[in-house]
Amino acid sequence: MATSHPPAAPDDHTREPGPPDAAQLHDALHQGQLRLYYQSIVDADCRLVAREALLRWQHPQHGLLTPEQFLPLAEAAGLLASIGDWVLDNVCHTLAQWQRQQPATDWLVGVNISAAQLTAPGFCDSLLGCLQRSGADPTGLCLELIESTPLEQPDNNLLQQLNQLRALGLSLALDDFGTGYSALSHLQWLPVDYLKIDSSFVRNLPYTHRDRAIVEGLLELARRLEIQVVAEGVETLEQFDYLSSIGCFAFQGYLFDRPAESNPLMYSQARLTAAPCRPN
Repeated sequence: MATSHPPAAPDDHTREPGPPDAAQLHDALHQGQLRLYYQSIVDADCRLVAREALLRWQHPQHGLLTPEQFLPLAEAAGLLASIGDWVLDNVCHTLAQWQRQQPATDWLVGVNISAAQLTAPGFCDSLLGCLQRSGADPTGLCLELIESTPLEQPDNNLLQQLNQLRALGLSLALDDFGTGYSALSHLQWLPVDYLKIDSSFVRNLPYTHRDRAIVEGLLELARRLEIQVVAEGVETLEQFDYLSSIGCFAFQGYLFDRPAESNPLMYSQARLTAAPCRPN
C-alpha cells in the first residue's frame, strides 16, 4: 500500500537569501565589506585626467551591489552619514598613497557627496580632518555633488566654507547634471569647476536631434560660465567623436575602461593607450 509523505522542509543551505537589511549594512560598514572602485576620466587624446571613486558593497550572499541597490536602505537606517564619512576617509588615504607613489602625476579623484552631507554641520571641518590625517594634497580631490536631493540656497557661512575648501585647492563638480533638482539654480551660487553631463543625454548621441541640442546648449552655457564639461556614459566611438568635435573637455565610460579596485600602478598614462580611441 502506497503511503504519502509531506515534502521535506528546505535545507537552510539551499534557501534563497533574503534582501539585504539594515543590520547587514551596519555590519558591512564595520566588517570591511564596503569597497571603492575607480573609473578613468580621459581627455580628447585619451590621456588620463581624473578618476571617480565609486562605492560598492561586497555582500556575502548577493555579491557586488551598486549604490542604487543599497543607499535607499542606508538612508532609511540612518547610515548615510557614516557611510559618507567612510568614503571620504578612504578616498583621501588612497589619493595620498597614489600621490606618494607617483608624485609626478597630477592626480585628481572625484568623490560623490550628497546635499545632506554638504549642508551637515561640521562637514568642511570633517573633510579637512580626513585630508590632514591622510596627508593627501587637497588639489587632488574633487567633490561631486549628487543632484538626487534638493539643495536650497545656502547661507553665507556654507558658501564661505566651500570657498575656503576651494582656496586650499579642492574642486567642485555637479554630477549627473540635468537630471536632478534645480540644476540651473545651482550654477547661480555654487563655485562649480566641472559639470558632468548625465549619461541619459549621451546614450543616443549623435543620432537624436533633441539630445544634440541639449548637449550643445549645456556646453555653450558652461563655456560662458568658464566651467569644464565631462560627458558620462561614453560607450561608442561615435559618441566620443561627436562630443570631441563640439568641445567637450573630458569623457568617462566603458569605451575607456570599467571601474576597478584601487591599484596605483595600473593608473598610469600608459594604461589607457589600449583604449579604443582614435589614433593620433
